Amino acid sequence: MIGIVNYGAGNIFSITAALNRLGISYGMINTASDFDLYDKVIIPGVGHAGAAMEKLVESGLSETIKTLKKPVLGICVGMQLMTDFSEEGNADLLGIIPLKTLHFEGKVHEKVPHMGWNSIKFENNCPLFMDIPNNSYFYFVHSYYIEHELTYSVATCDYGLPFSAAIARENFWAVQFHPEKSGQVGEQLLRNFNNF
Repeated sequence: MIGIVNYGAGNIFSITAALNRLGISYGMINTASDFDLYDKVIIPGVGHAGAAMEKLVESGLSETIKTLKKPVLGICVGMQLMTDFSEEGNADLLGIIPLKTLHFEGKVHEKVPHMGWNSIKFENNCPLFMDIPNNSYFYFVHSYYIEHELTYSVATCDYGLPFSAAIARENFWAVQFHPEKSGQVGEQLLRNFNNF
């Protein structure tokens, strides 16, 4: 059963609607002890990474997340929270994956934010993308991106520069796009995570 981290900075409704469509059981994680109730965890998030990190610390959930050994999936800002640092608010984040979250502004000629459908290339052996064709299109909405680094990047997107569309380290997985808004391929990704 999936636990959704409910720390006041998440797109909870769109995630729960997608899990309901797929018949995947879930519940809300409001306190540190709630993590024990679930065998998998989703960290959602929209908006400002620095502000989201503050809420995660205030909720008392940040330290427990770092110690989790069960599968964890970060989505959008939930992905950025797993990195060391974000230029958004010049904030130190969870530091689970040693990468930085950077601003597109001044680095690309494309419109910022990066909003809409874009294709990604991923490692064929990545279990998160099982039964999903490579170069599939997913839905993005973001002004900040995670630097592309081959050690932790398991999927790449290009928006005037290559960036990490998905990252992984041990039991932690994260995607910059919104699988819950990405049609059939996004639903397949959520199914794959549920099967971890």
